[in-house]
Amino acid sequence: MDAALRILDREGADGLTMRRVAEELGTGAASLYWHVGSKDGLIDLVVDRIAGELELPPPDPSQWQAQLMEIGRRMREILHRHRDVARLTLGRIPIGPNLVRIMEWMLALLRGAGLPDRIAAFAGDLFSLYVGAFVYEESLGLGSPSGEDRPPQEVVAMIRDYLASLPPERFPNITAMVDELMGPDPDERFELGLEVLLRGLAAFRNEDHRPPR
Repeated sequence: MDAALRILDREGADGLTMRRVAEELGTGAASLYWHVGSKDGLIDLVVDRIAGELELPPPDPSQWQAQLMEIGRRMREILHRHRDVARLTLGRIPIGPNLVRIMEWMLALLRGAGLPDRIAAFAGDLFSLYVGAFVYEESLGLGSPSGEDRPPQEVVAMIRDYLASLPPERFPNITAMVDELMGPDPDERFELGLEVLLRGLAAFRNEDHRPPR
C-alpha cells in the first residue's frame, strides 16, 4: 500500500497499475497478484488506507451538524493531499476497516441525533459523494471557453463578462446576479454546499419519513 500510494501521489490514477506497483517493489506483477487479486482490489485498499488518515472525535449527537461540517473539511483536506484519489472514490462501495469505521461513526452520530434509519443510511453516501465530487472537480481546474490555456482568474473573468453582456430583457435574473454567480471562492462554495446538506438532513430529524409515491 505504501508503494501504491507513492505511485498515486507521483503519477496519478492513470499511473497506478499492478505492473508499476510491482516495479516499485522490485518484483514481478505475478507476485503482486498473489497478494492482491486485481487492480480494483488494489484501488480499494489504497482508498481505505487514505481513509485511515481521517481522525474521528467521539460522536456527539448534540453537536452533530458541527461535527459533520468539520469532518467534511477534513475529508476535503485529505483528498487534496493525494493526487487523483477523489476520482478513485467515486462509484465505489465503502469497504475495508477504515471505511467501515467511518460509516459506523456517522451512523452513530446521525441515529443519535434523531434521524430515521433510512435517512441516516443514505446520508453517508450523499455526504461522501458531495465531498469527493467537489474535490475531483477542483482537481480538473478551469477550462477556458476559448480553448486557450489561461489562469483560473482570467477564465472566471471571461465567463463573468459574458454573463454580464447578456440582454437583461431576456436574462433578467442572470444579469442581476452576475456577482453572486461568479463571486464565491471554492472554500465558500464548499462550505455552502455542506450547509445545504446539513439543513436538509435536519428537516428529517425525529420524523418517520416515507418517500412520496
